[in-house]
Amino acid sequence: MEEGSKLYYTIGEVSKILGESTSLVRFWSDNFPQFIKPVRNKKGNRFFTQKDVETFKMIHHLVKESGMTLEGARQRMKQNLSPTDRKLEVIERLRSIKAKLLAVSEDLDTDSDYPEDAENTENQSL
Repeated sequence: MEEGSKLYYTIGEVSKILGESTSLVRFWSDNFPQFIKPVRNKKGNRFFTQKDVETFKMIHHLVKESGMTLEGARQRMKQNLSPTDRKLEVIERLRSIKAKLLAVSEDLDTDSDYPEDAENTENQSL
């Protein structure tokens, strides 16, 4: 199922999206309660909304990519984040485009029906 098409994400799904461990996702969830409010089932398992996932992405960007402390990230998130939000959105789009281009490039490399010297063979017969 594609990201963004679900109502709730498990902690494992969020960790996969972020490329981080479930323990780090749990840690961030506990340390940013004013921004991330997971729903819990009877067993106590956390389920996150798409908004929570976007918040995790913001935390990931601020802490892992920008090198901010947790307190610094918390303060930054309390402020108006529209420029940072846009920057994060652009980064996500560029990563998606890069992945698609790499997939197309690999398909072109592996699906070639022509031998490497096809052009030379055609030129020699003329």
